[in-house]
Amino acid sequence: MIVASGTARMDNRKVKAKFGGKPKMLGLEEVAEITGHEVGGVCPFGLKAPLPVYCDISLRAFDVVVPAAGSTHSALKITPSRLAELTSAEWIDVCQNGA
Repeated sequence: MIVASGTARMDNRKVKAKFGGKPKMLGLEEVAEITGHEVGGVCPFGLKAPLPVYCDISLRAFDVVVPAAGSTHSALKITPSRLAELTSAEWIDVCQNGA
């Protein structure tokens, strides 16, 4: 799971270099099945099964981020460093520069 700024755009070249393949968005049912969260509420917390979490450096532009928290009607305020710490995320650079 890659967590990035909501305005950031993935850079296919960077993703391919990091993960060895072209990124693809999962369908609604796949997302719910894999994460346990429906689209609009997907977050790196409370996952159905453990997944590797990656935080894109685009998050570092903010003092506080507001990711979804498991449903379309919930969110939380958290610092990017704390989000990465709680999810054991690896910091990566996979978005376009200036995002």
